[in-house]
Amino acid sequence: MDKKYKFVEFITSKKFTTVIGFVGIYLLITGISLGIFTFIKKGSVSPISTNQGSSKARVDLSKPKTEVCPLNGMKYTKEEKDIWEKRRPITAMIENHADSRPQAGLSKTDVIYEAVAEGGITRFLAVYYCAASAEDVSIRPIRSARFYFVNWAAEYGKNPLFVHQGGANNFCTSCYGGVKPRGDVDPSVDVYKLLDKLGWANGRYGNDMDGQTNLGFPQIQRVEWKADVAWEHRVTGSTDLLFEEGAKRGFGYKNEENISWDNDFITWKFIDDKPTSSTKVSDISFEFWKNKPDYDVEWKYDEATNSYKRFNGGKEHVDYNNNEQLSTKNVVVIFVAEKGPVDKELHMSYTVTGTGEALIFQNGEAIKATWSKKSITDRMKLTDEDGKEISFVRGRIWIEAVPKGNEINY
Repeated sequence: MDKKYKFVEFITSKKFTTVIGFVGIYLLITGISLGIFTFIKKGSVSPISTNQGSSKARVDLSKPKTEVCPLNGMKYTKEEKDIWEKRRPITAMIENHADSRPQAGLSKTDVIYEAVAEGGITRFLAVYYCAASAEDVSIRPIRSARFYFVNWAAEYGKNPLFVHQGGANNFCTSCYGGVKPRGDVDPSVDVYKLLDKLGWANGRYGNDMDGQTNLGFPQIQRVEWKADVAWEHRVTGSTDLLFEEGAKRGFGYKNEENISWDNDFITWKFIDDKPTSSTKVSDISFEFWKNKPDYDVEWKYDEATNSYKRFNGGKEHVDYNNNEQLSTKNVVVIFVAEKGPVDKELHMSYTVTGTGEALIFQNGEAIKATWSKKSITDRMKLTDEDGKEISFVRGRIWIEAVPKGNEINY
């Protein structure tokens, strides 16, 4: 009787319940894992590759490059144009925390914007369209959005594919009414409020593609791409799958009304390489915030390629996918008004509409300029001291949004 009593006492104990709970969770996770593995093995989807090395091009890149990319003037083959003209641009939030480097996929962008996200740590808005046509590009780490990046994304047609992992917001599952207390998040920096205003957020049917609310496997996946990499630095996307998902939602090259995304798109002006006979500016360097050396930027001019090589935090900034040092044909510095932190969550505010001073580096020279952007959806323009629109050298354009008053050394 004693043994029977002890057994009954054990199986009704809290300790036994806890053990059974853990066993149940383990079996559930194992079952899900096996299910996913079986699903992948059948060929329905594949996990995003984390292997270093360039992907094999799906087109013949040796053919004549005659087709002009509308985003940066770079020339590509007719086959590549045939691919991008079935799509619309991806504008993706990619983080630049020192622990997230080297990022994947930045060498396949057409345009990049860089600004501080919080605490002096910068983040990128990476625009993928023409350069991502020849191959599927793994992009990483996808991170949360800030409203000023949305402002820049809104320049790429009425409904670009906006890819991110959350953003500044006032949602709160544990708060009264589901909303954070006043002061936690300033309404002026609420990303979701802006996405609603633009009409991008429409559940699983909008051009807003958010890894926290309406996007998941297989388009984006958390990938342990290096040992002990933190959870927040793992979100990886596939450009092919993201373009396909956009098309399924009605945001391919044309929308449901048969209107192409670039119907009202205003292209910048472009020129061929025109390097100076004697380089005037060979090195450009600046900081975003003081005492944040990991995010200091340096661009070194390479006469042989008429391009600028990027260094971040004193080190060569490379793409994980191909170990290629990041470079650009045009370095554009726009000076923006900085305000903040504006709330308890320490969000920053940068004024990216209106006008301001700018510096443009191309062909080994520096050009003093002015940037202007009338509204959220208007195209940013850059003009010289005579008011003439500046033409960009064909190739990548890298826009650095630096706090007004910061010094640019060159």
